[in-house]
Amino acid sequence: MKNDSWDKVFPLSERVSHKKVTFPTQYGFSLVGDLYEPKDLKEHKLSAIAVSGPFGATKEQSSGLYAMRMAERGFVALAFDPSFTGESSGEPRRTASPDINTEDFLAAVDFLSQLPEVDAERIGIIGICGWGGIALNAAAADARIKATVASTMYDMTRVSGNGYFDSADNEQARHEAREALAKQRLTDPMAMAGGVIDPVPDDAPQFVKDYHDYYKTARGYHSRSGNSNDGWRVIGTQAFANARFLYYINEIRSAVLIMHGEKAHSRYFGEAAYHYMVEGKADGYKSVVAPNPCPENKELLIIPGASHCDLYDGGFTEPEGKGTPKNLIPWDKLAEFFNNNLK
Repeated sequence: MKNDSWDKVFPLSERVSHKKVTFPTQYGFSLVGDLYEPKDLKEHKLSAIAVSGPFGATKEQSSGLYAMRMAERGFVALAFDPSFTGESSGEPRRTASPDINTEDFLAAVDFLSQLPEVDAERIGIIGICGWGGIALNAAAADARIKATVASTMYDMTRVSGNGYFDSADNEQARHEAREALAKQRLTDPMAMAGGVIDPVPDDAPQFVKDYHDYYKTARGYHSRSGNSNDGWRVIGTQAFANARFLYYINEIRSAVLIMHGEKAHSRYFGEAAYHYMVEGKADGYKSVVAPNPCPENKELLIIPGASHCDLYDGGFTEPEGKGTPKNLIPWDKLAEFFNNNLK
């Protein structure tokens, strides 16, 4: 059910208007989004951007902030909850699918294309974290998407099948994982895996501590966010492990900006995706394909000093969103990228 009250983890900008919207997908789900528009709407039609992610988050968190900042810069921007999550429909909750999640982005493009204030020929997308990989997959599937930003991206199919840093990229490890998932389906298919670990052990990797600092504190906690609460179903991403999203990203002719933090544990996802997209080969990709026919509009941007979660909200100098904002998300650079490529 839609909640029309302001319940985001960031304040509403005085420079934009906001309203809740719903739109259908081709799989029959109803997605709920927050539509942000500049208050000084012009008579001419505007470019539009659909935003989603991170994987397991909701539109009240990072994706909403990205959409609002883009609306401040003159775009119609839609942050939406994917199928099975947040306020969007789909049962069982917190389930994922390579096909359905790609369709979520395409359905968002459908919705934006039909708005009277939007030029349907000038639509882009932003995917954050795990939705960065999904955004690239959507751009490879749909030529209506004229510009794509993948921010602090994960390739969810790669990490599901290979483990973090490809540490489980072997047949034996995948066989053991498949056996465990098969057993789970018979014992308790609805069991939840849990969200971000809480409390965090002292010896946890820094990126786990960073996730906790965003999802479990006032900085980014939200009651509908799976990452902030009980996470995904244990078998909720089973289909990702045997899939590979990005096989055809070397054929994306439209503009793509992959943006990652210098210190992000996930940086290898973005760098590999960029090189595979442009050159047709990269570390971590078993396939070698033709180089991109349009490499000139592809860009890899590494943000100095930024961690993975710094690109969720810009980062802060102290834990729990305290101290001084680090402002590590280059909003004007993103606006320039979209303005240059949505015309």
